[in-house]
Amino acid sequence: MSKVKEDYTARHLSVLEGLEAVRKRPGMYIGSTDSRGLMHCAWEIIDNSVDEATEGFASEISITLYPDSSVEITDNGRGIPVDEVPGTGASGVEVVYTKLHAGGKFGGGSYSASGGLHGVGASVVNALSQRLDVAVNRNGKTHEISFRRGEAGVFTDKNPADPQPDAPFKPFTDSSELRITGKVARKKTGTRVRYWYDPQIFPKDTEFSYSQLIERVREKAFLVPGLKITVRDERKLPDTPGADGPVTEEFKYDGGVVDFVDHIATDPAVTATMRLVGQGSFTETVQVLDQKTGHLASQDVERVCDVDIALRWGNGYDVREESFVNIVATPKGGTHIAGFEAGLTKVIRALIDTRSRQLKVTARDPKIEKDDILAGMTAVISVRFPEPQFEGQTKEILGTAPIRQIVSKVVETELNRILQSNKRDQKTETNRLLHKVVAEMRARVAARTQKEISRRKNALETSTLPAKLADCRAEDIDRTELFIVEGDSALGTAKLARNSEFQALLPIRGKILNVQKASATDILKNQEVSSIIQVVGAGSGRTFDVDAARYGKVIFMTDADVDGAHIRTLLLTLFFRYMRPLVEAGRVYAAVPPLHRIEVAGTGRRKGYYIYTYSDEELQRELGKLERAGKTYKQPIQRYKGLGEMDADQLAETTMDPAHRSLRRISMEDEDSLRLAEETFELLMGSEVAPRREFIIEGAGAISREQIDA
Repeated sequence: MSKVKEDYTARHLSVLEGLEAVRKRPGMYIGSTDSRGLMHCAWEIIDNSVDEATEGFASEISITLYPDSSVEITDNGRGIPVDEVPGTGASGVEVVYTKLHAGGKFGGGSYSASGGLHGVGASVVNALSQRLDVAVNRNGKTHEISFRRGEAGVFTDKNPADPQPDAPFKPFTDSSELRITGKVARKKTGTRVRYWYDPQIFPKDTEFSYSQLIERVREKAFLVPGLKITVRDERKLPDTPGADGPVTEEFKYDGGVVDFVDHIATDPAVTATMRLVGQGSFTETVQVLDQKTGHLASQDVERVCDVDIALRWGNGYDVREESFVNIVATPKGGTHIAGFEAGLTKVIRALIDTRSRQLKVTARDPKIEKDDILAGMTAVISVRFPEPQFEGQTKEILGTAPIRQIVSKVVETELNRILQSNKRDQKTETNRLLHKVVAEMRARVAARTQKEISRRKNALETSTLPAKLADCRAEDIDRTELFIVEGDSALGTAKLARNSEFQALLPIRGKILNVQKASATDILKNQEVSSIIQVVGAGSGRTFDVDAARYGKVIFMTDADVDGAHIRTLLLTLFFRYMRPLVEAGRVYAAVPPLHRIEVAGTGRRKGYYIYTYSDEELQRELGKLERAGKTYKQPIQRYKGLGEMDADQLAETTMDPAHRSLRRISMEDEDSLRLAEETFELLMGSEVAPRREFIIEGAGAISREQIDA
C-alpha cells in the first residue's frame, strides 16, 4: 500500500469557528439537506414559538410561506431579550442566532419544559440561511437585525417592503447593532423571523411541504389547548391547496390529547377514548453554570415529569402511536413509548389472567403478546419535563432513562382504575376489549399456521391448497392472476375461457361471510373465507405479507346483477379488513363483464358480428349508430344476467383476455380515502342497523322504478 503523505503535523488540523461547523456538516444538525432538512429548520423556529405558548406567554402563532421560498414565523410571546448578554458585548437576539448552545432553556428558569434544549436550533437555521431577518417587539419598540449565512450586518434593499436575499450586504465590523425601527404599544410583545434557505446548502428545487407543515401545526394545536396557529401559503404551487391563489388555514383546539386521538382514529370504536394523567419525579446529575466562577459544576437536581396520554381501541388491527416530548414529535419513540407499552402490556395481561375462565383462555393457549394488545389501538403519548436527553439534534428518540418507569407506573395506575371500574358501561367496554385481545392472539396463531401451509409449493412438495382451485402454471408474480368466480356454473365456462398459463380460478359458493360483523373465530371457521386467505397465500390481518402473495392480480368476477354486486361488496370487505396491503398496492380488481350483446345482421357477403356494451347509455349509443348506418340487428337485445349465459369464447373476449377486457382497480390513494372507506364499510356492512336504514331511506328517492334491473 502506497503512502500519500508521511508527515502529519499540527498544521494539518482544522479548527472550525462559530457557525462554520454547521455549514460544513449540516446533516449532523438537521438530518439531511433535502426537503426533510428544510422542514426541520422550520420546526426549530416554530418550536421556539410553541415553547412560549406552552409556558403561557403566547396565544397566537402565524406561519407564512412566500413565493420567493422564504418562510416567516411570528408569535405574540415575550420576544427574545434585546439587552446585552453579559460578557459578550452583543444583544440577546444576536447571541441566540449566532452562538451554538446559547439560549434560555438550560435550566435558568425561563422555561419549565421546552422543545428547544440544545441551544443550537435558531443558530443552525441562521447558519444555513442565505438571509435571516429578526424583528422583536419589546419595551414599546421594534428591534431588528439581519444576518447573511450567520453573519450579522445590514442589507440594502431597493424596496424595504420586499426584502431580497441577494440584496447588497454590509457585515458589521467593529460592533453589531440592534436597530430600533418603530414603536409599538408597551404591552405588545413578540418575535418575527423570516429566512431564505441557502441554495449553497439545499438543492434549488427544494420546497417546503405544505401537507407536512399542516400536519405538524395541527399536532401543536392539539397539544397546546387554546393556542391559535394560522398558516398562509402564497406560493401558488401546483397540486397544493393554494395552487389557484393564497390559502389560509387556522387551527385551534381546546380538548387536548383526547381530541387528538378522536381526530386520527379511523376505525369504529371498541372502547371510548381514555385519558391517563399523572406525574413522577426523578433525580439526575447535571452540569450547572456557577455564577461566581463562570464554570460548570455538577449538581443533583430533581425533575418532575408530567404524563398526559389518551388512547382508545377500535375494531381494526392497525396501530397508531403518536408520541411527544415537550410538544416535540418523537416519531422513532424512545423511553416514554417503551414505558407506555410496558405498562399497557402488564395491565392487560393481568386482567386476562384474572378473567381467564370467562374469556376461555387455558394454560395451553400461547402467552398474550404486545402486538395482540396494540392491535386496533390509537394513542397519543405526551410527556413534559425539563431538559430531556434526545438521541441527536433532530430529537426523534427520547433517551432519558427514568421516564420509562414513570410513564409505565402512570399507565398501570390510571388504566387499572378505568378498566376495573364497576360502572356498567365501563365493565361492558372492558369485556369487549379483553375479548378483542384474546381474539387477536388466536387470529395471530391461526394466521401464522395458514401462512406456513399456504406458500406456493414446488414440484417436490405436496400441495395443501383447496381442491377446487384451478391453479395456473406460471409463478411470475408480474403475470399471474387469480379470478375469484361466483358459482360453479360460471367456473366451467371460465376454465375454457382462461389462459391456464397465468390465470388461476377459485370458485366461491354463494355469498361469503360478512367479516365486518363476524368474530375472528367465525371467520377462521368459514370455509369460503378460509379458502380465499389460503389461496392468496400471504396470511391475514397484521401478519399479512404482501410480498408473499401468490398472484400479481386478484380479480373479482361476479354476475352483473344485484346478487353479484353484493358478493363483490362482501369480497371487498374481506380484503379491506384482512388483506388491506394488497388493496393499497393496487393489486385488487373487479372484472367488468358486458351487460348486453347486439347481434348485427350481415349484408351481402359480409358476415354478421356482435357488439358488446357495458352500460345502458353505451347500448343506446351503439343502437343509434347502427340505425344511422342503416344496419339491422336482431331483436330482442340479449341482456346478460350471469356469467354462465356466455360461452367460453364470449367470456374470454369480453372479460378475461388482457388484450380486450376492462378491469376496475380498487384503490385507496390517501388517508382521506381510507377514512371514507372505513366509514362506508361500517355503514353498509357493520352491526348498526339504524344508520344503514337511514342511508337507504335517504337514497330511495333518487331511484326510479325504471332503473331497477329485476
